[in-house]
Amino acid sequence: MSKALIAINAGSATLKFRAYQADGVQLLARGMVDRFGSNGATLTLDCGGRQTRVSLAGNGRDEAVAAVLNILADKGLAPMAVAHRVVHGGQHYTSPVVLTAAVVDDLAALIPLAPLHQPASLAVMSAFARLDSQLTQIACFDTAFHCGQPDVATRFGIARHWHDQGIRRYGFHGLSYASIARRLAEMSLASARVVVCHLGSGASACAIHDGRSIASSMGFSAVDGLMMGTRPGYLDPEVVLYWMEHEGMDIAAVRQEMYKNSGLLGVSGGQSADMRELLASKTPEAREAVELFCYRAAREVASLATTMKGLDALVFTAGIGERSPEIRARILKQLAWLGFDMDIAANLARSQRITTPGSTRHAYVMATDEEGEMAREAASLLSGDVQL
Repeated sequence: MSKALIAINAGSATLKFRAYQADGVQLLARGMVDRFGSNGATLTLDCGGRQTRVSLAGNGRDEAVAAVLNILADKGLAPMAVAHRVVHGGQHYTSPVVLTAAVVDDLAALIPLAPLHQPASLAVMSAFARLDSQLTQIACFDTAFHCGQPDVATRFGIARHWHDQGIRRYGFHGLSYASIARRLAEMSLASARVVVCHLGSGASACAIHDGRSIASSMGFSAVDGLMMGTRPGYLDPEVVLYWMEHEGMDIAAVRQEMYKNSGLLGVSGGQSADMRELLASKTPEAREAVELFCYRAAREVASLATTMKGLDALVFTAGIGERSPEIRARILKQLAWLGFDMDIAANLARSQRITTPGSTRHAYVMATDEEGEMAREAASLLSGDVQL
């Protein structure tokens, strides 16, 4: 049995996992549990190019986690440690940390700041602990990459005591941005001023200069910033007060509206939160949802460029950013005034660079690798290397 470092990325309905060698670099296996924690859950595994798919009998998270460990064991892989993606680390967790009871309590206290994501991560941590109480578990934080932002980028225009209590901008998708920042040198962009657009069902943008986060579209929570699959992004807070005062909505109803009923789904009139379906639709509501998504993304790119006093390059990543030539084309068309001259053929072919050789500024497509970043961070922590 070989020891493997397991990276876990838990969502509300899926559990993605990858197994790496102890160095956190070489990938050994990857898989996913679909319908995680529900009836009809299925587990798929790719190990050395060989595909395995099994249906899970139980509907609990413990059963699904046990199935992951069992199928890896069948391939001769036993976990030396498990690294978890944790969306919110608050003010204090700015680098990976080994889980203890105190750390888990701290992360649970942050649930109000990430109500959609934090509970899922904590539930999976608990499931692993129940199955093997001696297994080393590590939390890797989406907020950590942004912890070095200038103070001005972290503040809201509210009383100082609120900021001191943690009401501030944090930024998210940090594991994705860290994985991109690490590879910018491949395109001679290591010291460049770059905006990265992480476009998926959750979407955000980040200004990166010299490989470091300068500013992010997301703020106090992961509902802020760009319009997303079911989240509105930027929203005048008076809208929330209106809902509560004039529509009689309580906090639970407001949260449902902001996290589940808005974004692409809401603007399309409930048609879909899936960009592929909206692009294929001919209804005016679907077209407007797509248009607003692209408008907001282009507007944010220009805004983030001001935080770096300029812009050298743009990178698209995540599900929509990597796979939708149409969305990339629409966003770049709105940014043509900045000097982006799109190469139509390269964009359709999903080439790494999708602008013409003579373009004043270049745009790229890069695959994000959150699990790989988690594995690397966890391996560094376990080896005692503090240079993360």
